Parts: sequence; C-alpha cells; structure tokens
Amino acid sequence: MAIVNVTPDSFSDGGRHAQTDGAVRHALSCVAEGAAILDIGGESTRPGAAAVTPAEEQDRILPVIEKLVGETDAIISVDTYRAVTARLAMAAGAHVINDVHGLQREPDMADVAAETGAGICIMHTGRDRTDRRADMIEDQQYFLTRSLKIAHAAGIKDAAIVLDPGFGFAKNRDDDMELIARFRELQSLGFPLLAGTSRKRFVGSVTMRDPADRRDIGTAATTAILRLAGAAIFRVHNVAANRDALLMADAVLASRAAQREES
Repeated sequence: MAIVNVTPDSFSDGGRHAQTDGAVRHALSCVAEGAAILDIGGESTRPGAAAVTPAEEQDRILPVIEKLVGETDAIISVDTYRAVTARLAMAAGAHVINDVHGLQREPDMADVAAETGAGICIMHTGRDRTDRRADMIEDQQYFLTRSLKIAHAAGIKDAAIVLDPGFGFAKNRDDDMELIARFRELQSLGFPLLAGTSRKRFVGSVTMRDPADRRDIGTAATTAILRLAGAAIFRVHNVAANRDALLMADAVLASRAAQREES
C-alpha cells in the first residue's frame, strides 16, 4: 500500500505531491515499483497538524482518485475519518476506506462502508481516549473489538475488514517496539493485519536517522520483521525498498513451509 499524501504538511513528504497531477504521477510511479494499493489522503494525521475542512480534503483527493481510476488497475484507498468524504471517494471510484479512528469517531462511517461495499481498514488509536488499558495488546483487543462490533452492526462483511494496530498514534518508542515484538498476538483477532511503520518517529529514534525521509532502511527492516510475524499489508512511502524486504521475508516463509512439509 503506497502512501499518496495530497497535502502540504504531512510529516515526511508534505507538499511534494500536493497538486493533482503531481500526486497522480507519484501514485503511478508507486504502481510501477510494485504497489498493489494506493492510499490517497488529503489531511495530515501527524501530531499537531492543522485540521482541514471536509471541502478542502475533498478538493485535494477527489480529482486524484478520479484520474487514477482511469489510469491504473491498482486498488484505490481513501485515507479519511469523515463519512461524507468516504462516500464521495467511493462514488469517484475508490475501493477501500482507511479510517484512522477505527469507525469510532463518525458513526456514519460504518454505514458508508456497508452501503458501498467498500473494503475497510480499521485502525487502533490511543488519541483522545480516557479508557486505555495498561497492557499494549489488551488495549488493541479492547479497542478493535469495539470497532468490529460497530462494523458488524452496520452489516460490513468480515471479508472486507483489515485491522491496523496504529503504530505511532499516541504511542511512544517503547510502545511501538513492544507492538512489533508482540505483533503475532494480534492474529488472535482473526483478520488480516496492516502495518504502518513507514518513516515513523520510533524508526528514527532507533536508527538515529533524521529527517523522516532518511528512515527507509529502518522501515524496510520493520517490514521484514512484521511480515515474518504475520502482517499482510504494508503502508509505505518507499515501495521499492519495502518490496525487496518483503521478497526476502517471503522467501524465508517459503523455506520454513518446505521444511515443515519434509518433516
């Protein structure tokens, strides 16, 4: 899943693809490098980012989605927590809704996903919550189970759901490292898992790499580790580097499978 930020202020690449044509060119280059999904976002979710109006968000992303639908067979994802934006994006040709608030900010979001048949990425967050559990995995299970109840009540099919543990969203370096170390425990939830570690602050903290666009090697390392731990989708800035990391991780998994068959 390639990140396509149509924003002036995203933490890593804000402003680089803020215009429609530039965003479309970047997205198509990501497809050429091996991206299967393009995640189009019109509002930065970095801590302290200025909020935008729904109209601003829509003006940024809808023309990009409309152009991409005519130029690529890649899956188009819309990165939004607003139900009205998600509905318009689906009408423009998007296939997936990526909600960083896990269906728990706008009550209508689950209905939009169900009514349009969208795939839905449900992300865990610690932001603006007073009910967080002390144990990292317990809080993941608590929050995401609540999100799944919302999804099921709206009629969203299990086959449409992907879960994202939300690296970096109200999590410090130690939290993110624990989440990587215990990632396999999230498989108990029974859904495909998305990993969004790309260029995050904790990667820079471990590798001592700044600014954010110098963190691609560290990101690729987390990609390989998390693939071996069961992650299925990887939301990244640098597609080529992470695709190579996944090829290596998948080769290890294939070798493990072959050894099990022989034994």
